[in-house]
Amino acid sequence: MSIREILTTPHPVLRGKAKKITQFDDELNALINDMIETMRDAPGVGLAATQVNAPLRIFVAEFGDENDADAPLRLYTFVNPKITKTSRETVSGVEGCLSVPGIVGEVIRPHAVTVTGFDRDGNPITVAAEGWLARIFQHEIDHLNGVLYTDHALSVWESEGEVSQVSSAA
Repeated sequence: MSIREILTTPHPVLRGKAKKITQFDDELNALINDMIETMRDAPGVGLAATQVNAPLRIFVAEFGDENDADAPLRLYTFVNPKITKTSRETVSGVEGCLSVPGIVGEVIRPHAVTVTGFDRDGNPITVAAEGWLARIFQHEIDHLNGVLYTDHALSVWESEGEVSQVSSAA
């Protein structure tokens, strides 16, 4: 495993649409392992393959329970993810991004989403997420479509200190 460089704006790969994965092999697993290590080192709560100059439809995320700070983190790996359902209810939150350093912004997103895709071995998976986990998933899938959170932001401002890829205003 190795830590990869995280691309920052205005790198053109961040604005391209990622390609669908068709081979579940050792090369894919090596990329996913590198992404997990890179995300944790950054530190961030999510990372899309496009952010490490791999224009492929993969993201990883690691998040616990937003209502229990002592809850263990759970690692999610999605290959070829799709949002198949969104809630009508929307919520505003402050987001930051490892690829857009130095600023954060207010973004309104659906409160809940259902995401389908495959795990690293090609097995189908479906996760229903709400709250910050849903926000993280939406943020990462946006990356795979060449969209940055700043494209959705109602306002952006300079951040104070380090900001994880998606963070709360608290």
